[in-house]
Amino acid sequence: MQITAVTCIKNEGPFLLEWIAFNRVIGVSDFLIYSNDCDDGSDHLLDALASRGIVHHLPNPATGRKYQMEALKDAPNHAIVNQADWIWIADVDEFLNIHIGQNRIPDLINACGTPNAISIPFQFFANDGVEKFQDDPVIAQFTRSHDPDIWNGDPAIEVKTLVRADFPLQYYGAHRPFLRRGTNTTDKPSWTDAAGREVPHRFLVAVDPAHKRKFPAKGARTFATLNHYALRSLESYLVKNDRGDVNREHRAFDDSYWTTRNDAAWTDPSIHRYLPALKKEMSALLADPKTQSLHQACVDAHRAKITALLQKPDFVAMREQLKTAPSLPPAEISFIKKWGLTT
Repeated sequence: MQITAVTCIKNEGPFLLEWIAFNRVIGVSDFLIYSNDCDDGSDHLLDALASRGIVHHLPNPATGRKYQMEALKDAPNHAIVNQADWIWIADVDEFLNIHIGQNRIPDLINACGTPNAISIPFQFFANDGVEKFQDDPVIAQFTRSHDPDIWNGDPAIEVKTLVRADFPLQYYGAHRPFLRRGTNTTDKPSWTDAAGREVPHRFLVAVDPAHKRKFPAKGARTFATLNHYALRSLESYLVKNDRGDVNREHRAFDDSYWTTRNDAAWTDPSIHRYLPALKKEMSALLADPKTQSLHQACVDAHRAKITALLQKPDFVAMREQLKTAPSLPPAEISFIKKWGLTT
C-alpha cells in the first residue's frame, strides 16, 4: 500500500526527523515536503534525505500569501501523490495516534471499513510548564491535553483527513478534501470519522464555514486520535512566533493562541507505545553522517535563535507573559466568570 504524506514546513529542522520517522513507523511509504524561506537548515536536511530516497523535497511554489493552499494545489501534479493509494496531509507538529491492531494506518483503514476518506479529530497537547527546548522526541515530552471531547468550550473539534485515491476530488484542503463539483447525492463518497461512523452530512458537503473543518469529537476517536503539539516548549514557541505561520503570510501567534492550546486538564501518554520503534527508526536515519550533521546544524540554529530572541525586550516580555498566562482557554474563563464559579 502506497501512503504518501504531504506537508509544508518553514524552519522545522529540529523536529523533521522525528515526524518522518514516526510516519514511517505507522505505515507512510512516501513523503512530499514543501519548504519555504528556511534559514535554519531545514531545506538542506530535506535535500540530504531526498538524496537517500527518503523524501521528495520541493520549494513551495506559492506566488501569493496562502503558502499551504498553493502547495496542496500543486501536489496532485506529482506522481508521488497521484499514484498513491492514500494521501495523508498533516503538519510536522501533528502525529496520528492509532489505537487498534498494530497501531498502523492500514489497521485504521480496515477498522473503518476502507472508506474513501477518514477524518481524525485533533487533541491539542499543552506546554504544561516545559520551558526549555530539548532535542528529544516531542511525543515523549508532552502528555497533558484538554478533555479530548471538548476544546475551548466547543464539542466540535478540527480534524485532518486520510484520503483514498478514488475520492471524488475537487481539491485538497489542509483539513479535508472537497467534493468534485456536480457530485450527485448517490455518488457521495464513503467518509467516516476515526470510529468508522459516517461523518456528519453538513461536514461532508461543507455547506457553511462552521462545518468545513470540524465536527463533534465525542465518540469519534475510537480507532485513532490526531495528537497536535502546537506549542512544544516555551522556547520553541518563541521561535515559532518569530517565524510566523508557515501556511499564511503575516499571521502571528499571540497569547490567545497559547492559552487555547495550553489546557492541561487531561493526561494521555498512549502515544508512548510508539517510542521504541520511533527511536529505532530515528537511529536508522541518523546513521548517515551527513543527515546527522545537518540535523545537528538545525538544532544549533534553533538554539541560537532562542538566544538571539531572548536578547530582545519584546520576546523577554512575551516569555514572562506566557509563563504566567491562565492555564484555561478564554471560553472556559468567560464561562467561569459568567456563572461565578471557582477553578
